[in-house]
Amino acid sequence: MKPVRLPASAAHTLPRWGLYALCLLYILPGLIGRDPWKNDDAISFGVMWTMAHGSMHDWLWPHVVGLSLPDEGPLAYWVGAVCIKLFGWLLGEPMAARVSAMLFFLIGVSSVWYCTYILGRRTEVQPLKLAFGGQPDAQDFGRMLADGAVLIYLGCLGLLLHSHETSPAALQVSLIAFALYASARLFDSRSFGSAAMLGLALGLSILTRGWLLPLTLLLAVIVLTAFQNRKLMLQLFLVTLPVMLLVASVWVVGNYFVQPFNGSPVAAWMLADYFELNWPTWNNAKYFMMNGIWFAWPAWPFAAWAVYAWRKQYKGLHITIPLVFVGALSLLVMLNQSPKDGILLPLLPPLAILAAFGLPTMKRGAINAIDWFSVMTLSTCAGFIWLGWIAKQTGWPTQIAKNAFKLAPGFRPEFNLFAFVAAALATVFWLALVHWRIARRPAVLWRAVVLSSGGVILCWLLLMTLWLPWINYGKSYAGVAEQIAQKLPNKQYCVDTNVGAAQRASFAYFGNVAFAHFGEANCRYLLLQDNPRNKVDANLLRQYDGQWRILWEGRRPSDRDERFRLYRRVN
Repeated sequence: MKPVRLPASAAHTLPRWGLYALCLLYILPGLIGRDPWKNDDAISFGVMWTMAHGSMHDWLWPHVVGLSLPDEGPLAYWVGAVCIKLFGWLLGEPMAARVSAMLFFLIGVSSVWYCTYILGRRTEVQPLKLAFGGQPDAQDFGRMLADGAVLIYLGCLGLLLHSHETSPAALQVSLIAFALYASARLFDSRSFGSAAMLGLALGLSILTRGWLLPLTLLLAVIVLTAFQNRKLMLQLFLVTLPVMLLVASVWVVGNYFVQPFNGSPVAAWMLADYFELNWPTWNNAKYFMMNGIWFAWPAWPFAAWAVYAWRKQYKGLHITIPLVFVGALSLLVMLNQSPKDGILLPLLPPLAILAAFGLPTMKRGAINAIDWFSVMTLSTCAGFIWLGWIAKQTGWPTQIAKNAFKLAPGFRPEFNLFAFVAAALATVFWLALVHWRIARRPAVLWRAVVLSSGGVILCWLLLMTLWLPWINYGKSYAGVAEQIAQKLPNKQYCVDTNVGAAQRASFAYFGNVAFAHFGEANCRYLLLQDNPRNKVDANLLRQYDGQWRILWEGRRPSDRDERFRLYRRVN
């Protein structure tokens, strides 16, 4: 027997304007009005900026002003570079590059919604017919589930930061969602077009972050067809696989014929995924469990409940398709050599879709418990964000203000009326949403996750309005880049360096520092990065031939573990 029995009133969909508004409030804060931040965000922008101002060789070999990045594919960088060329003159190059992040987010959210909608309309998913009628029809039920999946997806804590970065990881997670949508269409319609769409999604994913993950997903879908519909296996081998290889070969063939910088990054790119493989270890399992609890919240509790609630209908595609994706991606996490937070990111789309099918079967008590947890936790977080901002602006409470300025010495707070109004309106909206949920006690099923997603969006919006100048001050290299630029001559000379990719990108963009490119040697200037607390780093200069005279030494005020020194060759 199906576990779902509910009236049509429980399947009312979220108003379209409300869903669109939540998506805009989610993605826009954090993209506007900031510099490229340290690590992945600055690195990705550096590659995009290098491509946008370079030749075909720069487009075929991803690098940050001469520093090669063999582990990543070029697709996300291509999109960002095109956005810089199209919109850089209007929005500024960092913001133009972030237009690509908006496109990636749109692909991911749309794919999650349509995949859930297709699966939610299927006959085996529909609620039991009530004695006197009044159950929801298939389309309304599918739309309600799709709205719930999007809300759960937006509420996932692990997606928040990565979706606002101009990184390949942001595109990869959206392509995983697109592959889920194509798989749902393939099993639903059994058309060659859907098989080709799946091949396109997997091929683009190869161009984004490598071959291992897409190949694993293709094998997982093949295994699923062996149990669900063996006739589809022919389409996978005759359509999906060739399309995937054809799309992925565009970059490989281009490198073979052009040979950028008298070489090719393809071999190192192919080996990067291979070297990531390892036997499962206890450390991997511990990392998966400890980080997955918060990274995939609130998707995983609903997903686990959906698997249990639908256990007697375990062959249903609404369970098997996302569950197979979750299993394949979890296996990759366990086999990874050195798992990081980003490796859990592909799990979020299938978990959100699977979690949506747990909503109709949740008990009222469980839904209320999740709601109260969301209200108490996220309201407390929002309150602390407001309190910290007040302390930063006024100096009271004294200890909080002292701690804030201790983390960012030299920072001078300024009152921004627009940011304050946006944060105040978002807070009022949150209070209205909580009042609507508590006072009216709506019967709609997406009520179980609207507070979770709304609270996450509120906290993120408060951080990206009230605290953005403070965060930007601590994560940007713009100030250091300007100091370095003042010590270099107007006529650009080659600068050798050991700085990381993020620093290299920031110094090249903000300071117009001409770093050594492929094959350049005997540079007149040398920029070294070290840790002043590590005595071994004091010997770095000896690794570079010649005699050097120091011109400048500095660091970011908020980072005591990082120091930069600029030298000039004297012989």
